[in-house]
Amino acid sequence: METVQIQDSPAGNELSPLDLFRVDAYALLGSLLAQAPTEELLSWLQSIELIDDPQSSMREAWSVLQMAAGRADPDQVSDEYHQLFIGIGRGELLPYGSWYLTGFLMEKPLVELRNDLDALGIERDPEVREPEDHIAALCQVMAMLVSPDQNGGDQGPAQQFFERHLATWWRRFSQDLQHSQTAHFYSAVGRFAELFFEQEALLFSRR
Repeated sequence: METVQIQDSPAGNELSPLDLFRVDAYALLGSLLAQAPTEELLSWLQSIELIDDPQSSMREAWSVLQMAAGRADPDQVSDEYHQLFIGIGRGELLPYGSWYLTGFLMEKPLVELRNDLDALGIERDPEVREPEDHIAALCQVMAMLVSPDQNGGDQGPAQQFFERHLATWWRRFSQDLQHSQTAHFYSAVGRFAELFFEQEALLFSRR
């Protein structure tokens, strides 16, 4: 699969194009899945150009996400996010590794994740109420682990973390998001996430 770069990335010009893309894509997914996007983020999404083969599936998914951002009303997207992930009692989707792997919350996968985060020296923000196996939190951790600024060029921890805590369920979550009747903007997020995670799995398999 072809890779794609977000042009003029805020991550810094010292990173390679591929590194820039991976850090930015994980950070973007972490933001979009942690909370509904602001009007500023929706505008930013529309303004970004990609450097890539115009026929690639990743480029197509990004274009669909941009179009969805252009059509989106911030209040409607906020309502959509609430219905999908929060709801009354619970949302339509439960974006947690434990749920996808065991059918229950706060199970063994979360314990294993917490042990790995502790080994990496990554502490949970005490103001965050969501368990650490929320898909947004996992993307935020991956954004740190894949950045050479943080890892000195060692992709081993990022690969191990991805394979232990994302590889076993990212596809099901991404497809659930795409196929949800509630999801409109977030269906495009799900498609981009699926192709990006697929690219990551392929990249790690070649190491």
